[in-house]
Amino acid sequence: MSDAAHWDERYGTAEFVWKTDPNRFLPAEVDGLVPGRALDLACGEGRNAVWLATQGWTATGVDFSGVGLNKAATLAESNHVAVEWIPADVTAWESPQQFDLVVVFYLQIPQPQRRAAFARAARDIAPGGTLLIVGHDLLNLTEGAGGPQNPAVLYTPEDVRRDLAAAGVADLVIDRAERVHRPVDTDTGTTTAIDCLVRSHRPTKA
Repeated sequence: MSDAAHWDERYGTAEFVWKTDPNRFLPAEVDGLVPGRALDLACGEGRNAVWLATQGWTATGVDFSGVGLNKAATLAESNHVAVEWIPADVTAWESPQQFDLVVVFYLQIPQPQRRAAFARAARDIAPGGTLLIVGHDLLNLTEGAGGPQNPAVLYTPEDVRRDLAAAGVADLVIDRAERVHRPVDTDTGTTTAIDCLVRSHRPTKA
């Protein structure tokens, strides 16, 4: 189940469901980029968009959970940054502008919807901009820890390559497409999750 009502219920707690600091892969992957306009698709409670705003990016977060976006706004306020929050389904939302950075973290939905979301993300990248996708890898189901247990919502770096190839953005360049490991703390100690990470860019037009 992955509809807005489900996520409204999940986010309907006083505490943040996820941590309030950015995803562990985000700082290293955007290190060296000149801050500009950033888009966080399926932003949830907003931690990545808020962190980007603290680093000088003009950030926008999109999610279909109004409850999640309310918590995101609270997080932005507590960090003294301004972020534009847009309530929308990322598989159908049409952006009125392009961005210098688009991030999509742990959008775990079936392949047709995922392909639609990734295609929109690719088209939202401005010339010279970067697209960063991170999600639970299919291999995590058998060799990793945590994450969704439904293989229909998991994907591999090659799946993302195919999704982006289908986006019709002919000049998109894949810089990195691989499985990455992430430590996970459990009651019995630290184990490892396997994620998919794909970073690409759109070259600046001549």
